[in-house]
Amino acid sequence: MIKTDILIIGAGPTGLFTVFEAGLLKLKTHLIDALPQPGGQCSEIYPKKPIYDIPAFPEILAGDLVKNLMQQIQPFEPGFTLGERAETLDKLDDGSFLVTTNKGTKHQAPVVVIAGGLGSFEPRKPLIPNLADFEDKGVAYIIKDPEVYRGKKVVISGGGDSALDWAIFLSEVAAEVSLVHRRNEFRGALDSVEKAADLAKLGKIKLFTEAEVVKLYGDDNLEAVVVKHNDEAKGETYVEADNFIPLFGLSPKLGPIGDWGLEIEKNAIKVNNAYDYQTNIPGVYAIGDVNTYPGKLKLILSGFHEAAVMCQSAYQLINPGKRYVMKYTTVGGVEGFDGSKKEAKKEVVQSILA
Repeated sequence: MIKTDILIIGAGPTGLFTVFEAGLLKLKTHLIDALPQPGGQCSEIYPKKPIYDIPAFPEILAGDLVKNLMQQIQPFEPGFTLGERAETLDKLDDGSFLVTTNKGTKHQAPVVVIAGGLGSFEPRKPLIPNLADFEDKGVAYIIKDPEVYRGKKVVISGGGDSALDWAIFLSEVAAEVSLVHRRNEFRGALDSVEKAADLAKLGKIKLFTEAEVVKLYGDDNLEAVVVKHNDEAKGETYVEADNFIPLFGLSPKLGPIGDWGLEIEKNAIKVNNAYDYQTNIPGVYAIGDVNTYPGKLKLILSGFHEAAVMCQSAYQLINPGKRYVMKYTTVGGVEGFDGSKKEAKKEVVQSILA
């Protein structure tokens, strides 16, 4: 049995930052995640993709953000149960919760925090008859390491930010990049749309709009795709390809968490955002992309804020009647469970009367 003060389900950026905020309050934490490493989607789906809206970082790779968070929380010695999915939630006689994973690992805590991002997710796949035959043989639904595509002929399908951003990025890595979209208008950021159009004019991206990939060819590995144009006069175009990457987004699912008796709205957990992001089950909180409330913004920044507020509430729940006076880290410093101490140097001012 693993016992802790706060049990965090989800080891993405929001879950990791919760460790820091809890540590400032001298609360121990343990994290559960179905992925084999911390970081959530930032580690699993786009570790090499830059993020532009983290305060004080004009640009930071998703993988580096996770690395920095892991370094930040190291003094608080969090525990991890990785590669296991939180399966059941039970309320014990003493008021604490018992969370059991799909592998039977049991965890007990007075507070449970669901920080599972979008929950479990699967890529949305195009309806191409032999698509599955080429999975891991040239077909991929996420890009983990761009270097895999160096010198290769790559075809990307999609009209959103991911498709545009990766087409732009890989134009400097791959030997040839083709971007296929079924419409003429893209749904991505305007600057990305304009940059992709400029690269198309320069011949660095082959742009196919009002078209879609309908067939795949190859023996053991992918060798080519067929692009069908909406305009029948244009017919079909045979495009040589080592890799085909359809980027149509992810289909999120809460998984077993959806059966815990939580109030759900559009595949997200409803919380009380007016106070502390607590769910309809007292002692169970939901923060980050997994929750919903009026005015919700699905940003990493929002998840960080929610983590800080939630930890203040959790402290009062764990320590009823005990008063906590919040101190800024610039004043109180950061004292880790490992004995480390970070604090500003004290200036010594000699009295003029001495």
